[in-house]
Amino acid sequence: MHEYFVYILTNKENSVLYIGVTNNLERRLSEHKNKIVEGFTKKYNVYKLVYYEKFSDISLAIAREKKLKGWKRTRKNELVEEDNPGWKNLTEGWYAE
Repeated sequence: MHEYFVYILTNKENSVLYIGVTNNLERRLSEHKNKIVEGFTKKYNVYKLVYYEKFSDISLAIAREKKLKGWKRTRKNELVEEDNPGWKNLTEGWYAE
């Protein structure tokens, strides 16, 4: 069975959000944290995982990613705060910070 993840990242100040999809969450987060890929997350220092969902079907994961990207910032904030009211980094303990 395959696993796919839709995730929301932010920066230290929680001032920007990035929504992505991947088949390997830990690897992808490491790429963001180590600024391996050029783009938004590197430019704005976005690597703090504050929310994620798991899927077994890539089509469903992509559809969910697109849906979340279409939401206004306030609704995205509400989604994060439902499961992670303190906006804590959910990767704590996954690898050396």
